[in-house]
Amino acid sequence: MDTPHLRLEDSGQTHPLREDVTTVGRGPGVDISLPDPSVSRLHAEIVRRGEHVYVADLGLSVNGTRVNGRPVGRRVLLDGDVLSFGAARTRIGGLVPVEADDTVEVRRISAPDLTRRELEVLTSLCRPALQQDAFVAPSTAKDIADELVVTEAAVKQHLLRLYQKFKIAEGVNRRARLANEVVSSGVVRPLPQDVEADVRRAG
Repeated sequence: MDTPHLRLEDSGQTHPLREDVTTVGRGPGVDISLPDPSVSRLHAEIVRRGEHVYVADLGLSVNGTRVNGRPVGRRVLLDGDVLSFGAARTRIGGLVPVEADDTVEVRRISAPDLTRRELEVLTSLCRPALQQDAFVAPSTAKDIADELVVTEAAVKQHLLRLYQKFKIAEGVNRRARLANEVVSSGVVRPLPQDVEADVRRAG
């Protein structure tokens, strides 16, 4: 199969990744259904950006998403990578081959590798903009700390690393520039309303 696809290791079933965004989970309405109790109803997204494909964990499951055994929030995929959604193992195939020397460069250019916590910080940072039609200021470090139940100092450390990863230079409105970059690149997108409701109830 030449098109990008995800193969389920337990059943061997193959799912072509034809859309720009493919949802993975065990709930109704997802594109790839994984009937495993360790998988969230809406667990992750697989996103196509040109010839590159990346996975984005949606942060709604305690079991998380792993690529080749490493927990990730968002990561560019290479052909043959093993993706684990909770206990469900899959393998990505049909991607454009990349020379070994170019692997790090492809990952760096296409999308910074983000930890799950960094993705949560970005989601919280951008939440005001995603919930309003008009432009609004992104969340403050204190807002993010309150939402994620961590210290403000920890949030600031995450933000410093994210500024570096997304190459946001020092200067005025640094948080706003980071939020704009994150939203415009599609790293963080609005969740479906029913999922937002689940998150609020869980919180």
